[in-house]
Amino acid sequence: MAERMTRENIDREDGYLYYLGKDGYVWQTPMRNNPRGRKSKVGSERVRREDGYLYFIDQKGYVARTKMNRRGRISGSRSRRSSVRRSSRRRR
Repeated sequence: MAERMTRENIDREDGYLYYLGKDGYVWQTPMRNNPRGRKSKVGSERVRREDGYLYFIDQKGYVARTKMNRRGRISGSRSRRSSVRRSSRRRR
């Protein structure tokens, strides 16, 4: 489940992409179908980021976060590679 990080609700407009910038504020950027729009800061509340979390703007317009899913895919792929290499050596 995601947890809400801000109290400020962001009203969305059609034709804009909303994201949390590196500075911690919510920004809106025009999409391709909106040639007249300009990039601008929308929210006034700043969010401090922590490692290991994915930050996003939920359907209701609040900034939320959820724990990133990192289940050791790299270590699993290494063990498969080593077994493939061993089997190819035996064939020769």
